[in-house]
Amino acid sequence: MPVTGRAVSATVLLAIGAGLALLAVMVHYEFMRIYGDVSGTAFEGLTWGLTAGPSGLGLGLVAVVAIIGFMISTRRWMRLTAVAIPVLMLIGMFAVTPSAPGQRLQVQFNSTPQCVTEGTDEPMASADRESQQAFDSISHIGNFSGGGMSGVGGCTRGFVLSGDVDVLEHYRAALPAAGWEVVEDDGRHLRAHRDGRAFDVMPCPGGGVI
Repeated sequence: MPVTGRAVSATVLLAIGAGLALLAVMVHYEFMRIYGDVSGTAFEGLTWGLTAGPSGLGLGLVAVVAIIGFMISTRRWMRLTAVAIPVLMLIGMFAVTPSAPGQRLQVQFNSTPQCVTEGTDEPMASADRESQQAFDSISHIGNFSGGGMSGVGGCTRGFVLSGDVDVLEHYRAALPAAGWEVVEDDGRHLRAHRDGRAFDVMPCPGGGVI
């Protein structure tokens, strides 16, 4: 192949690689926005996205195109571009990783537990309302998802934390401030009573359950 032909082929491959890299960053962002761990760091999110999601496949494809472009390149700037494309792609993925779970927090999580579900039959609906009133009277930390268990015996909701927070220390102060009496606190679990109701909180990795 003539030198000019190799240069054109390398340029086309590098342009394709750059386009694929941009697309891979966008796919990574969408994947993390829907499935990303809201309690992890940016590095942990990037690592998880590369191993569990389509981001790793995108990186492999871009790397193959960049390697071929590097091998047939006839000029130094082309070779440098071939090396830079996958590197910049990883930097781009790392840059968008923190904001993607933040979008997920806004859409899928609440700052307080939500127990009431429309269309629930009695007596569970009354129990849900009582649980919601109890939860609303307490200052909470973390972000609560919609999942959990509800019934006439109460409402259970899990929450996640975006930082290193002492869950029990928070509720040791928040519960008495809301009129609850702490009756059990063994360092792994906290229980409080008020007006015949009970509140339990237990820390878990990355969050807790109330």
